[in-house]
Amino acid sequence: MRNLDVTTLRSFVAVADSGGVTRAAGFLHLTQSAVSMQIKRLEELLGLELFDRSGRKIVLTAAGDQLLAYARRMVALNDEVMARLTDQAFEGEIVLGVPHDIVYPVIPRVLQQFNAAFPRVKVHLITSYTIGLKDQFAKGECDLILTTETETGEGGETLSHRPLCWLGAPDGSSWRQRPLRLAFGRYCTFRPKVIAALDAANVPWDMVVETDSDRTIEATVAADLAVNAMIEGTEPPHLERIAHNDALPPLPVQMINLYGGQAGNGAIVAELATLIRAAFGANAGPGHTGAHRTDPAEGQGSAPARGARLEVAD
Repeated sequence: MRNLDVTTLRSFVAVADSGGVTRAAGFLHLTQSAVSMQIKRLEELLGLELFDRSGRKIVLTAAGDQLLAYARRMVALNDEVMARLTDQAFEGEIVLGVPHDIVYPVIPRVLQQFNAAFPRVKVHLITSYTIGLKDQFAKGECDLILTTETETGEGGETLSHRPLCWLGAPDGSSWRQRPLRLAFGRYCTFRPKVIAALDAANVPWDMVVETDSDRTIEATVAADLAVNAMIEGTEPPHLERIAHNDALPPLPVQMINLYGGQAGNGAIVAELATLIRAAFGANAGPGHTGAHRTDPAEGQGSAPARGARLEVAD
């Protein structure tokens, strides 16, 4: 019985993907001759030519193209087995707390990256509001938390500054009405900031919706019956930022802070914190949108994403 070697298949996939032995060798940290020899052995084993070398660039033959799909699956399965059955040191659970309003779009990507690197570590994601998360963190119930605040508390680090922005219905006109019709969560921490900004600008307002339901708020705003404010980049796709041309006052900047990421909290917690820092740093600019939910005492936010080895609790 003839057996395929996973290392050789990995080199074959690398050459096919990179379009040449030189690039593949650099990717695999091998010499060109070593990669060439592996491809030659694979072709001899199968009795087939896998690459057409007649042109300036090597390209897959029909047989090589057919093998490539199998090779990808075999290499991926090998890596999955090794990841699942080794790295015994990297086991356990991390409790991560994130406000609803900043779950999207960053946290799903972070969880996916972390799971790929540490498949035996379970992330227990708690989505709540900042005040509640800080209380849980103080009690030792969370390893890492993110918050949305106007300042950085003791032991925290600021990852991003995001302004609040006015949101309304697409092509809506309710923002032009006076008094300005508002829809906010009953315990939303953005609400007093918005009201203070309106009062300072002498803009009359009327709180037409006061609820604990984020869906009620979104439906009201989407129907162009009121306006709302969210952290820039977290607005749902069925609402849009209002281009008010200074008809509405500017809103304050919120800080996205991380607590628990300092050295000394464990290597795996530190790895997750590093991914979170990088993700929010890369996603710091405007224009990032995502789903959205409201929670008492915090404001708006998103339902948590579902991912591999992920537990979610509200």
